Amino acid sequence: MKKHLRLFSWLMLLVFNTSCKDQVKNDQEKNQSNFQSNNSNTSNAPNSIVRNIVQDGKGNIWMATWEGVFRYDGKSFTNVTKQVSSARFFSVLEDSKGNMWFGSIGSGVYYFDGKDFQNFTTKEGLPNNEITSIYEDKAGNIWLGTNGGISLYNGKSFQNFILAEDNIVEDNTGKTVPDFTRPSNEVNSIIEDKTGKYWFATRGNTYLYNGKTFTIVSHKEKPFTNVRSIIQDKKGNIWLGGNDGLWRYDPSTSLRAGAGEFTNISKNFIGYIHEDEKGNIWTSSQTIEGSWVPTLYYSNTFLNKKPSATLINTKEIKILFGILAAKDGSIWFGSEGVYRYNRKTITDFRSK
Repeated sequence: MKKHLRLFSWLMLLVFNTSCKDQVKNDQEKNQSNFQSNNSNTSNAPNSIVRNIVQDGKGNIWMATWEGVFRYDGKSFTNVTKQVSSARFFSVLEDSKGNMWFGSIGSGVYYFDGKDFQNFTTKEGLPNNEITSIYEDKAGNIWLGTNGGISLYNGKSFQNFILAEDNIVEDNTGKTVPDFTRPSNEVNSIIEDKTGKYWFATRGNTYLYNGKTFTIVSHKEKPFTNVRSIIQDKKGNIWLGGNDGLWRYDPSTSLRAGAGEFTNISKNFIGYIHEDEKGNIWTSSQTIEGSWVPTLYYSNTFLNKKPSATLINTKEIKILFGILAAKDGSIWFGSEGVYRYNRKTITDFRSK
């Protein structure tokens, strides 16, 4: 009887592994088939650097670009900030109430309720006017990653934190960091994980904040530095990408437990990380040879030390920034202009 049970278990495991491999193979073929460039001359589309892309609750696509913030309604592009600011924009967020936040370089952050704008700068309490990242936590507070600091906005006032050498300290003096100094501690990405801890990726170290103290995130005593993007996926794993490549962290283990919690997925430079509706991970990465490629990692292989991945053929795209998996299944890439990938063809929206 035991012998038959062992044989049955072995057969079921074989079937499961074969099924997973076949599914990955099918997905890879789907994402590689008939890939070609399909130019689409759309007036008013951004032609400059597109740093960040999000989709709002109504299905509109929003892009933070060096020409302003653009909204795409499925038919046409509108430069929403054209009459408000000539600054470059790096970040965009839709909050839980449906309002939009636009982070600029040099003009602070703009709050947009669909009709009116409100501008917050150092005059209103920000530590710096260069807003490189925006995040809303579970309580509805807005976190702003700035050049040399972090600002927490509770709807009424700002609580500021300044990056000082290898630490982050709260500042109650109203200290500001000069604009356009480009310090190494520019804040690139912010998330709140499922345990309520906050992760801050900077051009310097990466920090974990428990509401009281900041600690440096390290792997085998080596700090993660110049991390450009952090996300938490649907399964609870933390993904970090930057100069040290792509890493996955299992938060069910202690950060101080030693080796084994962090898994290095890729050694290529990672600019941005995004999870699609199926739990797959997309990255904008730069290969060792120097070319930029979107890379798709399949969720059903994450338990492997090296998950199965597909490099998406985008030869005409010279550099990559933000990524969005839209509700219709298409993938948007921010570059010098914006591109849409429908898993077969790529549409270049730049005006010719």
